[in-house]
Amino acid sequence: MPARRKARKRALDVLYESDLRDKPPVEVLAGYVQRIEQPRPEHLGYAVGLVEGVAEHLDRIDELIASYAEGWTLERMPVVDRNLARIAVYELLYVDEIDDAVAISEAVELARQMSTDDSPRFLNGVLGRIAEYATR
Repeated sequence: MPARRKARKRALDVLYESDLRDKPPVEVLAGYVQRIEQPRPEHLGYAVGLVEGVAEHLDRIDELIASYAEGWTLERMPVVDRNLARIAVYELLYVDEIDDAVAISEAVELARQMSTDDSPRFLNGVLGRIAEYATR
């Protein structure tokens, strides 16, 4: 698995736990990082950046997802999908070195591995619309 995909998976783990336990992502992240044995993986820094970035911009990210997820509220989305969307939207809006197509395809691939059969198509559509908005 490529390093950034591993980082996205770790970020997803933290955001998923944060969502389920209703705790701030940065608080969950601190405990998560403490549990990782030395030497820590190289991709951990990118995972930490993703979680911190999503946490910092969560209101704006959730606003965009809610606006572009036609017929779906954030609360109705599967937890995995909601948090994969958050990671991808953060990358679309705030991480210049990641191409939009890469951010979207990584979210879709992780959804294919970890969520429902409909999740890849759903995320691809929502994230594609947000990417169009972001490039205007």
